[in-house]
Amino acid sequence: MSLTDRTIINLKPTGKSSKHFDGNGLHIFLSPSGGKLWRLVYRFEGKEKLLSFGQYPAVGLKMARERRDEAKEMLAKGIDPGEHKKALKAVSATNSRNSFEVIAREWHGKQKTRTNLNKSSHWTERHANDVITRLQNNVFPIVGAAPIANLKPADMLAVLQRIEAREAYELAHRVAQICGQVFRYAVATGRAERNIMLDLQGALTPRKVQHHASITEPREIGALLRAIDEYKGDFVTAHALKLAPLVFLRPSELRCGEWPEIDFEQAEWRIPAERMKMKDPHIVPLSRQSIAILQSLHKGTGSGKYLFPSVRTDSRPISDNTVNAALRRLGYTKEDMTGYGFRSMASTRLNEMNIWNADAIERQLAHSPRNKVRASYNFAQFLPERRIMMQVWSDYLDGLRQGKIMTPAELLTPEQIAEFQQLLMKGLRFGA
Repeated sequence: MSLTDRTIINLKPTGKSSKHFDGNGLHIFLSPSGGKLWRLVYRFEGKEKLLSFGQYPAVGLKMARERRDEAKEMLAKGIDPGEHKKALKAVSATNSRNSFEVIAREWHGKQKTRTNLNKSSHWTERHANDVITRLQNNVFPIVGAAPIANLKPADMLAVLQRIEAREAYELAHRVAQICGQVFRYAVATGRAERNIMLDLQGALTPRKVQHHASITEPREIGALLRAIDEYKGDFVTAHALKLAPLVFLRPSELRCGEWPEIDFEQAEWRIPAERMKMKDPHIVPLSRQSIAILQSLHKGTGSGKYLFPSVRTDSRPISDNTVNAALRRLGYTKEDMTGYGFRSMASTRLNEMNIWNADAIERQLAHSPRNKVRASYNFAQFLPERRIMMQVWSDYLDGLRQGKIMTPAELLTPEQIAEFQQLLMKGLRFGA
């Protein structure tokens, strides 16, 4: 007689094991403790064998019968269903060992080991941390569990396009480069046929700032800031150099700044639309560090119109090339750093903090809205978050100047965290 769910449910432990058959070798094995396990008795090449299908009720009666029928079909084709199951498990285990994440971490570990053994290696500890963080934040959650040999170019392009959707174009290129190195390692170790990242050449949006050199690695940013602090040139130029990294305005917007635009009481720099590239008014929340620089500058130029007047006449601001010339004097070539590069420096590092709303970063950079809906937003959009972001950015740079690389969690004060919570309660979105 075939089994029914009622029959199976009513099976009670007797202190001894027993078998209750459904048909064609399928039966419930009732353990002395009351466990109910589906099993199939079958013969292959003259030998009686046993195959387990799982435990009831996780595997119901209908599913058990389907698995029995599948096993019978394999037997009819001359396939041992028990050995087939073992082979599938072996493949699954192999795939797990050869997943993208497992191989990427193995590759990363070898790079760190090589760096420790050879101090001349280009991998610093910070760079090693950046590499694994970029993989953890952008790649592992999407394709980390997939066998690397099964990944297609379209899979990896989808990963990179998610990064581009945040307008983090430079980061997308960096992640693509890292993934290419992982695939090359997989090929070298016999776990992938080829580096599929080569098929994506030309598929990404070009880097936003290709002609403006910029320093974006934290250790190098710290060295630049220390060099700026030691600048021995003109008073006005020195202050322009110190302020540029904190406000990341376009060079023309910085150098043409006027004192009436500065509101010390509100800690804001309000730039009118006619002075902005996109012809929209712009607010720069001023951090404590920015205020201190401007107050120092005000003692020298506050009686005039411009923040940074020319040395020849206070009726004009410093020239386009003043900041770049100062950088050259500090030893940075045009291939190393430009005045415009402070913008990409901020964009890269703020995006990689993975806490700020990507739109807030873009609004602070005064980038052009992508569509008419976004163009209708006013110039104060995301201002509460931008105020926090600009202060944390200044504190982050102070840390780099001292050789410390701190995370937003280390930098945010209890008051700033409370303000974030208030933004959430009001339904204002933050976080990329």
